[in-house]
Amino acid sequence: MAAGTITIRLKKSPISCTKTQIATIKGLGLRRIGHEKTLENTPAVRGMIKKMIQWVDIVSEK
Repeated sequence: MAAGTITIRLKKSPISCTKTQIATIKGLGLRRIGHEKTLENTPAVRGMIKKMIQWVDIVSEK
């Protein structure tokens, strides 16, 4: 069963984030403001997005 994909975009700078939040952003594969990444829609990725919801936008889900 395919989990599908989810595309996210970094909307804010992680300068004011804690080290664990910066590690989460890097774990999602985001590097700079406006950078988009398409990831597998898994519970682990969903949890990372939920943790960083004020810094990322969900562009699309498939």
